[in-house]
Amino acid sequence: MLTWRRHDSTSTLVSDEQQYKKGMMLAEEPVEIVDTTPRINALRAKMAEDSIDYFIIPSEDGHLSEYVAESDKRLHWISNFTGSAGTAIVSKRSAYLFVDSRYWLQAEQEVDANWTIHKTGTPEIKDWLDWAITCPRGSKIGIDSRMISHERATKLYKGLYDRGSKLAHPRQNLVDLIWEDRPKRPKDIVYVQPVQFTGKEINQKLSEIRKWIRKQNSALGKDNKGGLTRSGSLAAVFISDLASIAYTLNLRGADIPFNPVFTAYLLVGVDGKTILFIDGEKVPKEIKAYLNENGVSVREYSDVWTYLRGKQWGEGKVIISPNTPYAVSLIIGSQRYVVLPSYIEEVKAVKNETEIEGMREAYIRDGVAMVRWFAWMEHKISQGYEISEWEASEKIDFFREDEHIREGETPMYMGPAYENIIAAGANAAQPHYTPTRHGSKCIGKNEMFLIDSGGHYRDGTCDTSRTVHFGYPTVEQSEAFTRVLQGHIAIENAIFPAGTAGAQLDVLARKALWRDGQNYLHGTGHGVGSFLNVHEGPHSFSSSTPLQPGHIITNEPGFYKDGEFGIRIESALLVREVDTKCQKDDDHFFGFERLTHVPIQTKMVRASMLSKDDRQWIRDHNAEVRRTLEPYLQDDKRALKWLRRECQKGFGNEGKGSAGLAIEWD
Repeated sequence: MLTWRRHDSTSTLVSDEQQYKKGMMLAEEPVEIVDTTPRINALRAKMAEDSIDYFIIPSEDGHLSEYVAESDKRLHWISNFTGSAGTAIVSKRSAYLFVDSRYWLQAEQEVDANWTIHKTGTPEIKDWLDWAITCPRGSKIGIDSRMISHERATKLYKGLYDRGSKLAHPRQNLVDLIWEDRPKRPKDIVYVQPVQFTGKEINQKLSEIRKWIRKQNSALGKDNKGGLTRSGSLAAVFISDLASIAYTLNLRGADIPFNPVFTAYLLVGVDGKTILFIDGEKVPKEIKAYLNENGVSVREYSDVWTYLRGKQWGEGKVIISPNTPYAVSLIIGSQRYVVLPSYIEEVKAVKNETEIEGMREAYIRDGVAMVRWFAWMEHKISQGYEISEWEASEKIDFFREDEHIREGETPMYMGPAYENIIAAGANAAQPHYTPTRHGSKCIGKNEMFLIDSGGHYRDGTCDTSRTVHFGYPTVEQSEAFTRVLQGHIAIENAIFPAGTAGAQLDVLARKALWRDGQNYLHGTGHGVGSFLNVHEGPHSFSSSTPLQPGHIITNEPGFYKDGEFGIRIESALLVREVDTKCQKDDDHFFGFERLTHVPIQTKMVRASMLSKDDRQWIRDHNAEVRRTLEPYLQDDKRALKWLRRECQKGFGNEGKGSAGLAIEWD
C-alpha cells in the first residue's frame, strides 16, 4: 500500500534538509567490480561435464522478457553487468560480453578483466548470434532452450550445422546449477485490471482470438488451387509472452520489477478450452472464480511441459509465434506446430478508445508530477543545495505518488514504469545510466542534465525524457540540443500515407544530426503499453510494421558525447488519421497527436539554426503544455510560476543586448 506523503514543490526530500546543504552530501563511492573468476571457473566445470565448448547466457528469462525477476538475472550474476539487455558467452579459456550502444560505457565500468566486451550493432559485430556461428568448426555450443526464441534458435542451428558445429541444450541451465544463493521466484498475487481501463472484457478478447485461429485454419487448410491439404487443423494458440497473457486475461501482477506482469503460460483452444499455467499461490480464490467464469482453467506453472509433451490439447496443431521459447517448439515437435506472427501483440498495440483516453489522462497526471519536480529541483539548486542524482530519482517518484493521492478514492499511481534515468554531465552520455544511492554524483549548475522517467498508472503507462541546463549551456551544447530538437519536431510533424512503417520515418529524426556528421545508435522510439510494459511492439521507428491509428509510439532522438554530456528529448505520440489538402476519398493519411505534457527548455535552443515554422512549433508546444497543466497546479505556486516562466521564455542567449533582450528575426 502507498503511504500518505505531502510533497509540493516547496518541500525537501527529507525532514532535515540541513544535512543536504552544500558540502554535506553522501560520500561518492566507486562502482564495485566483482571478481567473477570463481563463477566462471565453476561454469566451465559444468561445461566440461557436458563437453560444451561455449555456453551462452542471455539477459532474458524463460519467456524472453526484456526485464526479468531477480531470480532470472543470470547474466548479472555471472558477469556483474547490470544492464537490461546483453548476452554473455563463456568458452574454455575466454569470456565475452555482447552489449548494444546503450551499454557500451556501462559495461566497461561494471565488468572485471575476465571479460572481453563486444559492441554490437556495429559493422564488425551485428549481434552475438552472428559471432557464435563463426566459432571454430566442430564446436559444441550450449544454451538453455528456454532463453532463445524459436526464430533465432533456428537461425543459429542452421548456421552452426553449415560449419560442422552443434547446438546443445543441457537438461538444466548450467548457471542455475552453480548459483547457490539464487533468489526465490516471486509469489505476488495477480489482480484484475477492470474493463473501465481495458475497454474490453476477457470473454470478448478470447472470442476474438478463437475467431482468428479459425481464420488461419481456413487459410492454411487450402492449397494454391483451393483444394484441401493434409496439413492438419489448428487447435490452439500457445502464448508465452507475459504482457500478452496479462492483456488477454485483463490481469496484472508484480513478478518483474517495473512491469505489471506475472509469470505464466496460456493456451487458448479453438474449441473453447483455455488453460492458464501459473503458480497456484499467486491465484487467490476470487481470481480463480473470475477465470472460471470466463472459461479459463488453472494448472500449475510446471505442468506446462507435461501437457505439451503429451499433446494433451488433442488433435490438430498449435500456433506459436517466432518469439516463442525454443524449448516449446522442441517439446511439441515440428509436426504439431505452425509458426505465425503474434496476433495478440498486434491487437494489443492498437489501443481502443478507452485505452487512448486513459493514456491521455495518465500523461497529464505524469506531466503535473514532472513540473512539480522540475520546480523543486531548480529552487533547491538555486538555494545552494547539492542534490544527487539518486535523490532526484527518489523525489520524482514521490511527486508521482503525490498525484496518486490527489486522485482521491481511486488509486491510480502504481509505481515507476522503469528505473529512472537521472544523469548529470558525463553520466548522461550513457543512454541507460541509472544512479545508485552511494556513488551518484551531485547535479551541478554548469553541466547538462538528462531525465528519462515514467510512471505506471491504472489507466496508462508513461515514458518521457527531457534535457535541461540549470546554468548556461555552451554553444556546442546548444547546437547539439537544437539538432536533436529538429529531429524531434520533424517526427511529430510527419504526415504519411497508410502502409508507412516507422523505419521509413526514422531518417527524419536523424537528418539534422547527419548533416553535421553526428548520430545516435539507439532506436528513435518504441511502442508503449496500456498499464503494461513500457517497451511494446511490434511497431517502432526501427520496425517494418506499418503504423496505424491507435498505435502509441515514443519520439526520442538523442546525441551523446562520451565523457561530457548526453541529450535526449522524448514524447509519446498517438497515431491518428488526418485530412490532407489533395487526398482522394479512398486515400488515408496518418499523423501524430502528442500525449506528453512537459515543457521543452528554450534556454537550450539556438534559434538561428531553426526555421520560422520550427520556432513557432516550440512556442505552440509550450503554450499547449501550459494550458493543459495550469488547472492542476493552482495549489502549488512555485510549480505554477515555474511552468509559466518555462513556457514563455525566449530562445537561448543569442542576440541578447545589455538589457537581456533577445531579438528573434522571423
